[in-house]
Amino acid sequence: PTWVSSSRKNLASRMAVSLPPLYAILDPEQIKGRAIEDVLRELLRAGVKILQLRTKSLAANDFLELAQRVRRETAAHDCRLIVNDRVDIAMACNADGVHLGQDDLPLHAGRRLLGNKFIGISTHDIEQAQEAQRNGADYIGFGPMFGTTTKDTGLTARGIDMLKQIRAAVTIPIVAIGGINEQNVTQVWQAGADSAAIISDILGAADIGSKVARIMQQH
Repeated sequence: PTWVSSSRKNLASRMAVSLPPLYAILDPEQIKGRAIEDVLRELLRAGVKILQLRTKSLAANDFLELAQRVRRETAAHDCRLIVNDRVDIAMACNADGVHLGQDDLPLHAGRRLLGNKFIGISTHDIEQAQEAQRNGADYIGFGPMFGTTTKDTGLTARGIDMLKQIRAAVTIPIVAIGGINEQNVTQVWQAGADSAAIISDILGAADIGSKVARIMQQH
């Protein structure tokens, strides 16, 4: 996949980001006691080309130390690194971008700090999706698609029909997230998602590489 962006001075002149079909998320709290380096290497060996690092429990200095290690590994495998929530950590480890939720630092502030780096925005309805596009997001996350045990969002499942509505409402890439697995990922792509974020089905797999391969073969 090509990741390109022209000058941010004129939003209309920006070229679209192209996302790979699988958007991997590495969360130390979801790896079932395995070493995070082992899980990371399995993902990268399986051909993951974009990876979001997410943690809700680590102190900032520990998060940064982990992010720097992950950055070295992802760079060596030509994999883009996105840091969840933390613009400061993304900047400090030289990540390729950041993913921001509705309650995180606003997009315009993130853009001022990150410049040309990628910024994704979590969205849960058409209004949020269109606002993210208007404000210059490079892509949106949309969900939760199905029931998810990974994160307590307090939101009901959005489902395939709403994903189709989002696809019709925005032109920027969509990463679908929430309860997506090997069994339902195809319908998510078919409904218009450029990429599918899969967490527990991959991180909980006995053989992560084989799981990723089976998912990718469906695209």
